[in-house]
Amino acid sequence: MSNNQQNRRDFLKTSAAAAAVGSAPFWFPVSSANAFNYKSSNERPVLGCIGTGSRWGAVGPAAMRFADCVAVCDVDSVHSARGKDRVLKAQGKKGKDQNIDVVGDYRKILDRKDVDVVTIVTPDHWHSKIAIEAMQAGKDVYCEKPLTLTIDEGKQIIKVLKETKRVFQVGTQQRTEMGRRFLQAIAMVREGRIGKLKRVTCAIGGAPSSGPLKVEPVPEGLDWDMWQGQTPTTDYRKRRCHYEFRWWYEYSGGKLTDWGAHHVDIAQWAMGQNGDGQGPLSVNPVSVTHPVPYKNGNPTDDTQYNAATAFMVSCQFPDDVEMRIRHDTDNGILFEGSIPGPRGRFFVNRGKIVGAPVEALKDKPLAADAIDKVYGGKVAGSHMQNFMDCVKNRELPISDVFTHHRALTTCHLSNIALRLNRKLTWNPKTEQIVGDSEAQQMQGREQRKGFEINVSV
Repeated sequence: MSNNQQNRRDFLKTSAAAAAVGSAPFWFPVSSANAFNYKSSNERPVLGCIGTGSRWGAVGPAAMRFADCVAVCDVDSVHSARGKDRVLKAQGKKGKDQNIDVVGDYRKILDRKDVDVVTIVTPDHWHSKIAIEAMQAGKDVYCEKPLTLTIDEGKQIIKVLKETKRVFQVGTQQRTEMGRRFLQAIAMVREGRIGKLKRVTCAIGGAPSSGPLKVEPVPEGLDWDMWQGQTPTTDYRKRRCHYEFRWWYEYSGGKLTDWGAHHVDIAQWAMGQNGDGQGPLSVNPVSVTHPVPYKNGNPTDDTQYNAATAFMVSCQFPDDVEMRIRHDTDNGILFEGSIPGPRGRFFVNRGKIVGAPVEALKDKPLAADAIDKVYGGKVAGSHMQNFMDCVKNRELPISDVFTHHRALTTCHLSNIALRLNRKLTWNPKTEQIVGDSEAQQMQGREQRKGFEINVSV
Protein backbone atom coordinates (compact mmCIF):
# COMPACT_ATOMS: atom_id res chain seq x y z
CA MET A 1 0.00 0.00 0.00
CA SER A 2 1.38 3.41 -0.95
CA ASN A 3 1.68 6.27 1.53
CA ASN A 4 -1.10 8.06 -0.36
CA GLN A 5 -3.47 5.12 0.03
CA GLN A 6 -2.58 4.71 3.71
CA ASN A 7 -3.20 8.40 4.38
CA ARG A 8 -6.54 8.19 2.64
CA ARG A 9 -7.51 5.11 4.62
CA ASP A 10 -6.50 6.84 7.84
CA PHE A 11 -8.60 9.93 7.24
CA LEU A 12 -11.72 8.44 5.70
CA LYS A 13 -14.06 6.54 8.01
CA THR A 14 -16.06 3.50 7.02
CA SER A 15 -19.52 4.29 5.63
CA ALA A 16 -22.57 2.07 5.55
CA ALA A 17 -24.07 4.48 3.03
CA ALA A 18 -22.05 2.89 0.23
CA ALA A 19 -23.43 -0.58 0.92
CA ALA A 20 -26.12 -0.45 -1.75
CA VAL A 21 -23.70 0.27 -4.59
CA GLY A 22 -25.53 -1.98 -7.02
CA SER A 23 -28.86 -0.22 -6.63
CA ALA A 24 -28.08 3.28 -5.31
CA PRO A 25 -28.77 6.33 -7.48
CA PHE A 26 -25.73 7.40 -9.46
CA TRP A 27 -25.12 10.78 -7.87
CA PHE A 28 -24.00 12.34 -4.63
CA PRO A 29 -26.43 14.84 -3.12
CA VAL A 30 -24.79 17.97 -1.72
CA SER A 31 -25.94 18.09 1.88
CA SER A 32 -27.24 21.49 2.94
CA ALA A 33 -27.17 20.29 6.52
CA ASN A 34 -23.39 20.01 6.46
CA ALA A 35 -23.11 23.63 5.37
CA PHE A 36 -24.65 24.62 8.70
CA ASN A 37 -21.41 23.50 10.34
CA TYR A 38 -19.94 26.67 8.82
CA LYS A 39 -22.58 29.17 9.98
CA SER A 40 -20.48 30.56 12.81
CA SER A 41 -17.95 33.19 11.74
CA ASN A 42 -15.38 31.27 13.77
CA GLU A 43 -16.07 28.17 11.66
CA ARG A 44 -15.88 29.89 8.27
CA PRO A 45 -12.48 30.29 6.58
CA VAL A 46 -11.65 33.61 4.90
CA LEU A 47 -11.53 33.13 1.14
CA GLY A 48 -9.69 34.82 -1.72
CA CYS A 49 -10.67 33.97 -5.31
CA ILE A 50 -7.91 34.07 -7.93
CA GLY A 51 -9.39 33.90 -11.40
CA THR A 52 -13.07 34.73 -11.92
CA GLY A 53 -13.75 33.64 -15.51
CA SER A 54 -16.44 31.26 -16.71
CA ARG A 55 -15.38 28.20 -14.70
CA TRP A 56 -15.33 30.24 -11.46
CA GLY A 57 -19.11 30.44 -11.76
CA ALA A 58 -19.20 26.85 -10.50
CA VAL A 59 -16.26 27.01 -8.10
CA GLY A 60 -16.74 30.39 -6.39
CA PRO A 61 -20.38 30.04 -5.27
CA ALA A 62 -19.65 26.51 -4.05
CA ALA A 63 -16.77 27.81 -1.93
CA MET A 64 -18.90 30.62 -0.49
CA ARG A 65 -21.29 28.09 1.01
CA PHE A 66 -18.51 27.35 3.50
CA ALA A 67 -16.24 30.43 3.51
CA ASP A 68 -16.43 34.23 3.50
CA CYS A 69 -14.90 35.80 0.39
CA VAL A 70 -13.05 39.08 0.98
CA ALA A 71 -11.21 39.51 -2.33
CA VAL A 72 -11.36 38.58 -6.00
CA CYS A 73 -8.56 38.76 -8.55
CA ASP A 74 -8.48 38.61 -12.33
CA VAL A 75 -6.25 40.16 -14.97
CA ASP A 76 -9.43 40.99 -16.90
CA SER A 77 -11.30 43.77 -15.09
CA VAL A 78 -14.57 42.69 -16.71
CA HIS A 79 -14.22 39.29 -15.06
CA SER A 80 -13.20 40.68 -11.68
CA ALA A 81 -16.10 43.17 -11.62
CA ARG A 82 -18.52 40.39 -12.46
CA GLY A 83 -16.86 38.24 -9.81
CA LYS A 84 -17.40 40.91 -7.16
CA ASP A 85 -21.07 41.14 -8.12
CA ARG A 86 -21.45 37.38 -7.70
CA VAL A 87 -19.73 37.52 -4.31
CA LEU A 88 -22.05 40.27 -3.11
CA LYS A 89 -25.07 38.37 -4.33
CA ALA A 90 -23.94 35.12 -2.74
CA GLN A 91 -23.03 36.72 0.58
CA GLY A 92 -25.91 39.18 0.71
CA LYS A 93 -23.74 42.24 1.27
CA LYS A 94 -25.16 45.70 0.63
CA GLY A 95 -24.19 49.34 1.08
CA LYS A 96 -21.25 49.90 3.40
CA ASP A 97 -20.70 46.11 3.66
CA GLN A 98 -19.45 45.97 0.07
CA ASN A 99 -15.84 45.70 1.22
CA ILE A 100 -14.75 43.13 -1.33
CA ASP A 101 -11.27 43.91 -2.67
CA VAL A 102 -10.91 43.71 -6.45
CA VAL A 103 -7.33 43.30 -7.63
CA GLY A 104 -5.48 42.40 -10.81
CA ASP A 105 -2.38 40.90 -9.17
CA TYR A 106 -2.87 37.64 -7.26
CA ARG A 107 0.04 38.47 -4.93
CA LYS A 108 -2.11 41.11 -3.24
CA ILE A 109 -4.42 38.34 -2.08
CA LEU A 110 -1.54 36.11 -0.97
CA ASP A 111 -0.09 39.00 1.04
CA ARG A 112 -3.25 39.27 3.13
CA LYS A 113 -2.77 37.67 6.54
CA ASP A 114 -6.52 37.22 7.03
CA VAL A 115 -7.00 34.99 3.95
CA ASP A 116 -6.99 31.29 4.89
CA VAL A 117 -8.04 29.67 1.62
CA VAL A 118 -7.73 30.47 -2.08
CA THR A 119 -9.48 29.12 -5.15
CA ILE A 120 -7.40 29.15 -8.33
CA VAL A 121 -9.46 29.21 -11.50
CA THR A 122 -7.00 30.63 -14.02
CA PRO A 123 -5.73 29.34 -17.37
CA ASP A 124 -3.62 26.22 -16.91
CA HIS A 125 -0.22 27.86 -17.38
CA TRP A 126 -0.77 29.91 -14.20
CA HIS A 127 -1.95 27.09 -11.91
CA SER A 128 1.39 25.87 -10.59
CA LYS A 129 3.08 29.20 -9.86
CA ILE A 130 0.08 30.64 -8.02
CA ALA A 131 -0.53 27.40 -6.11
CA ILE A 132 3.09 27.14 -5.00
CA GLU A 133 3.23 30.75 -3.84
CA ALA A 134 -0.13 30.36 -2.10
CA MET A 135 1.14 27.38 -0.10
CA GLN A 136 4.33 29.25 0.75
CA ALA A 137 2.16 32.12 1.98
CA GLY A 138 0.33 29.75 4.34
CA LYS A 139 -2.88 29.35 2.35
CA ASP A 140 -4.85 26.17 1.72
CA VAL A 141 -5.59 25.68 -1.97
CA TYR A 142 -8.43 24.57 -4.21
CA CYS A 143 -7.14 24.57 -7.80
CA GLU A 144 -8.95 23.59 -10.96
CA LYS A 145 -7.57 20.84 -13.17
CA PRO A 146 -5.30 20.24 -14.93
CA LEU A 147 -2.99 21.24 -12.13
CA THR A 148 0.19 21.59 -14.17
CA LEU A 149 1.56 22.61 -17.56
CA THR A 150 4.53 20.22 -17.34
CA ILE A 151 5.72 17.13 -15.49
CA ASP A 152 8.35 19.15 -13.63
CA GLU A 153 5.69 21.51 -12.27
CA GLY A 154 4.00 18.54 -10.62
CA LYS A 155 7.25 17.66 -8.87
CA GLN A 156 7.62 21.26 -7.72
CA ILE A 157 4.11 21.39 -6.29
CA ILE A 158 4.56 18.12 -4.41
CA LYS A 159 7.86 19.33 -2.92
CA VAL A 160 6.27 22.55 -1.63
CA LEU A 161 3.17 20.73 -0.40
CA LYS A 162 5.31 18.40 1.70
CA GLU A 163 7.29 21.36 3.05
CA THR A 164 4.28 23.52 3.93
CA LYS A 165 1.78 20.76 4.87
CA ARG A 166 -1.11 22.72 3.38
CA VAL A 167 -4.46 21.21 2.37
CA PHE A 168 -4.75 21.02 -1.43
CA GLN A 169 -7.75 19.85 -3.43
CA VAL A 170 -7.63 19.44 -7.23
CA GLY A 171 -10.87 20.16 -9.09
CA THR A 172 -11.47 16.70 -10.58
CA GLN A 173 -15.12 16.26 -9.63
CA GLN A 174 -15.39 12.79 -11.18
CA ARG A 175 -14.07 11.59 -7.83
CA THR A 176 -17.11 12.96 -5.98
CA GLU A 177 -20.43 14.41 -7.13
CA MET A 178 -19.96 13.35 -10.77
CA GLY A 179 -18.47 10.02 -9.85
CA ARG A 180 -20.86 7.32 -8.60
CA ARG A 181 -20.71 5.40 -11.87
CA PHE A 182 -16.93 5.67 -11.98
CA LEU A 183 -16.60 4.36 -8.42
CA GLN A 184 -18.79 1.43 -9.34
CA ALA A 185 -16.55 0.77 -12.33
CA ILE A 186 -13.42 0.76 -10.17
CA ALA A 187 -15.09 -1.57 -7.66
CA MET A 188 -16.09 -3.96 -10.46
CA VAL A 189 -12.54 -4.10 -11.76
CA ARG A 190 -11.16 -4.72 -8.29
CA GLU A 191 -13.66 -7.53 -7.65
CA GLY A 192 -12.51 -9.27 -10.82
CA ARG A 193 -15.86 -8.93 -12.60
CA ILE A 194 -14.08 -8.89 -15.98
CA GLY A 195 -11.21 -11.17 -14.93
CA LYS A 196 -7.70 -9.75 -14.93
CA LEU A 197 -7.65 -6.22 -16.30
CA LYS A 198 -5.96 -6.18 -19.71
CA ARG A 199 -6.85 -2.88 -21.38
CA VAL A 200 -8.43 0.46 -20.51
CA THR A 201 -9.48 2.85 -23.29
CA CYS A 202 -10.02 6.50 -22.44
CA ALA A 203 -12.01 8.30 -25.15
CA ILE A 204 -11.64 12.02 -24.52
CA GLY A 205 -12.58 13.74 -27.78
CA GLY A 206 -10.40 15.75 -30.13
CA ALA A 207 -9.51 19.42 -29.99
CA PRO A 208 -11.07 21.83 -32.51
CA SER A 209 -9.15 23.63 -35.23
CA SER A 210 -9.44 27.36 -35.85
CA GLY A 211 -7.69 28.34 -39.04
CA PRO A 212 -5.52 31.47 -39.03
CA LEU A 213 -6.66 34.11 -36.56
CA LYS A 214 -6.11 37.81 -37.00
CA VAL A 215 -4.18 40.03 -34.62
CA GLU A 216 -6.54 42.29 -32.66
CA PRO A 217 -6.19 45.18 -30.21
CA VAL A 218 -5.94 44.11 -26.58
CA PRO A 219 -9.35 44.77 -24.99
CA GLU A 220 -9.54 47.55 -22.46
CA GLY A 221 -9.22 46.18 -18.96
CA LEU A 222 -7.21 43.07 -19.94
CA ASP A 223 -3.59 42.90 -18.76
CA TRP A 224 -2.36 40.79 -21.69
CA ASP A 225 1.26 40.73 -20.51
CA MET A 226 0.27 39.38 -17.11
CA TRP A 227 -2.19 36.92 -18.68
CA GLN A 228 0.66 35.38 -20.72
CA GLY A 229 2.71 34.80 -17.57
CA GLN A 230 5.54 32.30 -18.03
CA THR A 231 4.87 31.83 -21.76
CA PRO A 232 6.62 33.67 -24.60
CA THR A 233 5.05 37.01 -25.48
CA THR A 234 2.96 37.10 -28.62
CA ASP A 235 0.36 39.24 -30.38
CA TYR A 236 -3.13 39.26 -28.93
CA ARG A 237 -5.68 37.15 -30.75
CA LYS A 238 -9.04 36.87 -29.04
CA ARG A 239 -9.16 33.09 -29.37
CA ARG A 240 -5.78 32.62 -27.70
CA CYS A 241 -7.32 33.94 -24.51
CA HIS A 242 -9.93 32.97 -21.92
CA TYR A 243 -11.74 29.69 -22.71
CA GLU A 244 -9.87 28.95 -25.94
CA PHE A 245 -6.45 28.93 -24.27
CA ARG A 246 -6.80 25.15 -23.85
CA TRP A 247 -6.28 24.54 -27.58
CA TRP A 248 -2.78 26.06 -27.52
CA TYR A 249 0.18 24.03 -26.25
CA GLU A 250 1.75 27.23 -24.93
CA TYR A 251 -0.96 27.43 -22.26
CA SER A 252 -2.41 23.93 -21.91
CA GLY A 253 -2.39 20.45 -23.43
CA GLY A 254 -5.51 20.22 -25.58
CA LYS A 255 -7.88 17.37 -24.84
CA LEU A 256 -5.07 15.29 -23.31
CA THR A 257 -5.07 17.52 -20.23
CA ASP A 258 -8.64 18.85 -20.53
CA TRP A 259 -10.60 15.57 -20.48
CA GLY A 260 -7.58 13.35 -19.91
CA ALA A 261 -7.22 14.84 -16.44
CA HIS A 262 -10.58 13.22 -15.65
CA HIS A 263 -10.63 9.87 -17.46
CA VAL A 264 -6.94 8.96 -17.15
CA ASP A 265 -7.24 9.68 -13.42
CA ILE A 266 -10.12 7.21 -13.06
CA ALA A 267 -8.38 4.65 -15.27
CA GLN A 268 -5.13 4.70 -13.29
CA TRP A 269 -7.10 4.56 -10.05
CA ALA A 270 -8.77 1.38 -11.26
CA MET A 271 -5.44 -0.01 -12.43
CA GLY A 272 -3.78 0.73 -9.07
CA GLN A 273 -1.21 2.89 -10.84
CA ASN A 274 -1.65 6.30 -9.20
CA GLY A 275 0.74 6.01 -6.27
CA ASP A 276 4.39 6.84 -5.67
CA GLY A 277 6.67 5.15 -8.21
CA GLN A 278 3.75 4.07 -10.37
CA GLY A 279 2.78 4.95 -13.92
CA PRO A 280 3.36 3.90 -17.52
CA LEU A 281 6.51 2.20 -18.75
CA SER A 282 6.18 3.45 -22.32
CA VAL A 283 3.99 5.81 -24.32
CA ASN A 284 3.58 5.23 -28.05
CA PRO A 285 1.77 7.61 -30.45
CA VAL A 286 -0.09 5.30 -32.82
CA SER A 287 -1.52 8.21 -34.81
CA VAL A 288 -1.80 11.99 -34.54
CA THR A 289 -3.18 14.92 -36.51
CA HIS A 290 -2.06 18.43 -35.65
CA PRO A 291 -3.70 21.46 -37.30
CA VAL A 292 -0.28 23.12 -37.88
CA PRO A 293 3.18 21.82 -38.83
CA TYR A 294 5.60 20.81 -36.06
CA LYS A 295 9.39 20.91 -35.91
CA ASN A 296 11.39 19.35 -33.06
CA GLY A 297 8.19 19.02 -31.08
CA ASN A 298 7.10 22.65 -31.43
CA PRO A 299 4.40 24.21 -33.62
CA THR A 300 5.72 26.39 -36.43
CA ASP A 301 2.57 28.50 -36.82
CA ASP A 302 1.41 30.78 -33.98
CA THR A 303 -1.66 32.13 -35.78
CA GLN A 304 -4.06 29.25 -35.02
CA TYR A 305 -4.90 26.48 -32.56
CA ASN A 306 -2.07 23.95 -32.39
CA ALA A 307 -3.23 21.15 -30.04
CA ALA A 308 -3.78 17.71 -31.60
CA THR A 309 -7.21 17.41 -33.20
CA ALA A 310 -7.09 13.62 -33.59
CA PHE A 311 -4.89 11.02 -31.89
CA MET A 312 -4.37 7.53 -30.57
CA VAL A 313 -1.80 6.84 -27.86
CA SER A 314 -0.89 3.42 -26.46
CA CYS A 315 0.52 3.47 -22.92
CA GLN A 316 2.02 0.28 -21.55
CA PHE A 317 1.75 -0.26 -17.78
CA PRO A 318 3.15 -2.96 -15.49
CA ASP A 319 1.50 -6.41 -15.48
CA ASP A 320 0.97 -6.16 -19.24
CA VAL A 321 -1.92 -3.69 -18.93
CA GLU A 322 -2.45 -1.26 -21.81
CA MET A 323 -4.11 2.13 -21.67
CA ARG A 324 -5.30 3.62 -24.92
CA ILE A 325 -6.11 7.33 -25.11
CA ARG A 326 -8.02 8.33 -28.21
CA HIS A 327 -10.03 11.20 -29.64
CA ASP A 328 -12.86 9.21 -31.23
CA THR A 329 -15.70 6.94 -30.03
CA ASP A 330 -18.12 7.74 -27.20
CA ASN A 331 -16.54 9.91 -24.50
CA GLY A 332 -15.85 7.67 -21.52
CA ILE A 333 -13.82 4.67 -20.37
CA LEU A 334 -13.93 1.10 -21.71
CA PHE A 335 -12.56 -1.58 -19.37
CA GLU A 336 -11.55 -4.93 -20.87
CA GLY A 337 -10.42 -8.00 -18.96
CA SER A 338 -9.26 -11.56 -19.47
CA ILE A 339 -12.80 -13.03 -19.56
CA PRO A 340 -13.52 -13.49 -23.29
CA GLY A 341 -16.40 -11.85 -25.10
CA PRO A 342 -18.99 -9.38 -23.81
CA ARG A 343 -18.74 -10.71 -20.24
CA GLY A 344 -15.22 -9.33 -20.05
CA ARG A 345 -15.84 -5.67 -20.86
CA PHE A 346 -18.00 -2.71 -19.85
CA PHE A 347 -18.18 1.01 -20.54
CA VAL A 348 -18.70 3.98 -18.21
CA ASN A 349 -19.06 7.74 -18.56
CA ARG A 350 -20.90 10.50 -16.71
CA GLY A 351 -24.24 9.42 -18.14
CA LYS A 352 -24.18 5.62 -18.12
CA ILE A 353 -22.46 2.40 -17.14
CA VAL A 354 -23.29 -0.46 -19.52
CA GLY A 355 -22.23 -3.94 -20.49
CA ALA A 356 -22.82 -7.57 -19.56
CA PRO A 357 -20.85 -7.35 -16.28
CA VAL A 358 -23.08 -4.43 -15.22
CA GLU A 359 -26.24 -6.40 -16.02
CA ALA A 360 -24.86 -9.32 -13.99
CA LEU A 361 -24.94 -7.14 -10.86
CA LYS A 362 -28.71 -7.72 -10.67
CA ASP A 363 -28.10 -11.34 -9.69
CA LYS A 364 -24.72 -10.93 -8.06
CA PRO A 365 -24.31 -7.42 -6.59
CA LEU A 366 -21.01 -5.99 -5.50
CA ALA A 367 -19.84 -6.58 -1.95
CA ALA A 368 -21.39 -4.24 0.59
CA ASP A 369 -18.08 -2.51 1.25
CA ALA A 370 -16.98 -2.31 -2.41
CA ILE A 371 -17.00 1.46 -2.68
CA ASP A 372 -15.66 1.82 0.85
CA LYS A 373 -12.62 -0.08 -0.38
CA VAL A 374 -12.24 2.16 -3.44
CA TYR A 375 -11.90 5.25 -1.24
CA GLY A 376 -10.62 3.54 1.86
CA GLY A 377 -13.67 4.94 3.64
CA LYS A 378 -16.64 7.25 3.26
CA VAL A 379 -17.49 8.79 -0.10
CA ALA A 380 -17.71 12.59 0.00
CA GLY A 381 -20.92 14.54 -0.62
CA SER A 382 -19.36 17.25 -2.78
CA HIS A 383 -15.91 18.24 -3.92
CA MET A 384 -15.93 21.63 -2.23
CA GLN A 385 -17.44 20.31 0.98
CA ASN A 386 -14.73 17.66 1.18
CA PHE A 387 -12.07 20.35 0.71
CA MET A 388 -13.52 22.63 3.38
CA ASP A 389 -13.89 19.75 5.81
CA CYS A 390 -10.24 18.89 5.25
CA VAL A 391 -9.26 22.53 5.84
CA LYS A 392 -10.81 22.12 9.29
CA ASN A 393 -9.47 18.67 10.15
CA ARG A 394 -6.15 18.85 8.21
CA GLU A 395 -6.75 15.57 6.44
CA LEU A 396 -6.00 14.51 2.87
CA PRO A 397 -8.69 15.60 0.36
CA ILE A 398 -10.29 13.14 -2.00
CA SER A 399 -8.65 14.59 -5.11
CA ASP A 400 -5.13 14.88 -3.76
CA VAL A 401 -2.09 16.29 -5.54
CA PHE A 402 -0.09 13.06 -5.37
CA THR A 403 -2.47 10.89 -7.41
CA HIS A 404 -3.38 13.76 -9.73
CA HIS A 405 0.30 14.27 -10.57
CA ARG A 406 0.68 10.60 -11.53
CA ALA A 407 -2.35 10.64 -13.83
CA LEU A 408 -1.41 13.97 -15.37
CA THR A 409 2.13 12.70 -15.97
CA THR A 410 0.63 10.13 -18.33
CA CYS A 411 -1.24 12.94 -20.12
CA HIS A 412 1.88 15.11 -20.38
CA LEU A 413 3.96 12.16 -21.64
CA SER A 414 1.30 11.45 -24.25
CA ASN A 415 1.46 15.04 -25.45
CA ILE A 416 5.25 14.94 -25.67
CA ALA A 417 5.06 11.71 -27.66
CA LEU A 418 2.44 13.20 -29.98
CA ARG A 419 4.45 16.38 -30.51
CA LEU A 420 7.63 14.43 -31.32
CA ASN A 421 5.65 11.62 -33.01
CA ARG A 422 7.74 8.85 -31.47
CA LYS A 423 7.62 6.29 -28.70
CA LEU A 424 8.90 7.28 -25.26
CA THR A 425 10.23 5.06 -22.48
CA TRP A 426 9.39 6.23 -18.96
CA ASN A 427 10.80 5.28 -15.58
CA PRO A 428 7.98 5.93 -13.08
CA LYS A 429 10.27 5.52 -10.07
CA THR A 430 12.78 8.18 -11.12
CA GLU A 431 10.12 10.14 -13.06
CA GLN A 432 12.37 10.51 -16.08
CA ILE A 433 12.08 9.82 -19.80
CA VAL A 434 14.77 7.28 -20.69
CA GLY A 435 17.23 7.58 -23.57
CA ASP A 436 15.76 10.61 -25.35
CA SER A 437 17.42 13.90 -24.44
CA GLU A 438 15.08 16.00 -26.59
CA ALA A 439 12.01 14.52 -24.95
CA GLN A 440 13.61 14.89 -21.51
CA GLN A 441 13.90 18.63 -22.08
CA MET A 442 10.14 18.74 -22.66
CA GLN A 443 9.42 17.51 -19.11
CA GLY A 444 9.79 21.20 -18.24
CA ARG A 445 9.70 24.47 -20.16
CA GLU A 446 11.74 27.63 -20.25
CA GLN A 447 9.82 30.30 -18.36
CA ARG A 448 9.73 33.99 -19.19
CA LYS A 449 11.88 36.17 -16.97
CA GLY A 450 9.90 37.51 -14.05
CA PHE A 451 7.41 34.63 -14.13
CA GLU A 452 9.64 31.71 -13.17
CA ILE A 453 8.71 29.10 -10.58
CA ASN A 454 11.64 29.25 -8.19
CA VAL A 455 11.57 25.70 -6.79
CA SER A 456 14.38 23.25 -7.53
CA VAL A 457 13.61 19.55 -7.94
